[in-house]
Amino acid sequence: MFLFKAAPVCLFCLLVSVTFAQQSPKSITAKEAVAETEKVISDYKEKYRSTASADREKGNIVIGTDSLLFTTKIFGEKPADGRSMFISMHGGGNGPASMNDQQYKNQQRLYKPAEGVYFVPRAPSNTWNMWHQEPVDGLLERAILDAVVMEGVNPNKVYVMGYSAGGDGVYQLAPRMADHWAAAAMMAGHPGDAAILNLRNLPFFLAVGEKDAAYNRNTLLTEWANRLDSLQSTDKSGFVHDAHLMAGMPHWMKQQDTISIAWMAKYKRNPYPQRINWIQDDVVRQHFYWLSVPRGSAVKGHTVFASYHGQEIDIQRNDNDTLYIQLNDKMMNLDKPVIIRQNGKVLFKGKLARRKALIQQSYADRRDADYVFSAGVVVAGRVLVM
Repeated sequence: MFLFKAAPVCLFCLLVSVTFAQQSPKSITAKEAVAETEKVISDYKEKYRSTASADREKGNIVIGTDSLLFTTKIFGEKPADGRSMFISMHGGGNGPASMNDQQYKNQQRLYKPAEGVYFVPRAPSNTWNMWHQEPVDGLLERAILDAVVMEGVNPNKVYVMGYSAGGDGVYQLAPRMADHWAAAAMMAGHPGDAAILNLRNLPFFLAVGEKDAAYNRNTLLTEWANRLDSLQSTDKSGFVHDAHLMAGMPHWMKQQDTISIAWMAKYKRNPYPQRINWIQDDVVRQHFYWLSVPRGSAVKGHTVFASYHGQEIDIQRNDNDTLYIQLNDKMMNLDKPVIIRQNGKVLFKGKLARRKALIQQSYADRRDADYVFSAGVVVAGRVLVM
């Protein structure tokens, strides 16, 4: 059985062994790093295609004891830079399976993008938090990988959206998996304890009916819109958003929210934003954009604020005992020295070597062509070179 999990490699051990081995592995050139990246991705996709094909044939993704039923529809011609993908999550929640089955069927015809793979999953459980329990993350990651392999989806054009309980899911999954999405659209949902600061680099659309007062959905939309306005006022290049309190509408907005599709489609994911806010949710993550933490070390509420400009990286806050900063030549010139500061103090200044082992491990960790890194450092009291 295929499990969408990387091999249990100790990345920290790998990095330390690279750093302190008597004879470190040979550094490779930028050109060699590109060639190795292409080879690693091509080899994996060739081996994985049969798994993706089986998922499509069954209409079901299975990882261990968790599964995700789904339907797909393809709209429009495939663009030169690859198809878009819209992951559209249905409403329902805590109730009989038949209720959620009906909501699943309704979601299949609710939206029609001009172009792209319209992917509608059936929630893996019948609970109030059916879209933001821990297994959902891995199931959706597998769905994206399947679509990249089978339909030629561009991983920088993947969008997440949902209505009602699906909107609850967007409020949660958009911030905690912000590094996966090009944009997100929340319709008629409730935010719960979602980490709004993680949306710094994710365009976020919100729509709730003016009369949708259940669980204070309407007032909470206004609250979130105001908070996003405030955040964007002090961070002009972040927190792109568009909020709509639909006049006179109850919970069902009569498809006025379909404007979200064209709004999202304007955006593509930036895998390497120059500024990151990362606050761990109750479902913790090992990776976020170009930052990572050791497997099993993530803690709810742990926060990292980090940025880079040119050849300089600045860590403003880091609650983790160990933090990986991962780099490639799309982010900066790895043939030149890199400077890393934390709270104004220089932790490292020097050149970083490109390593084949890091290319291989970073792709194995995430299976995303834009999160392949050839160099980096470990911040753990002091700096260790990867």
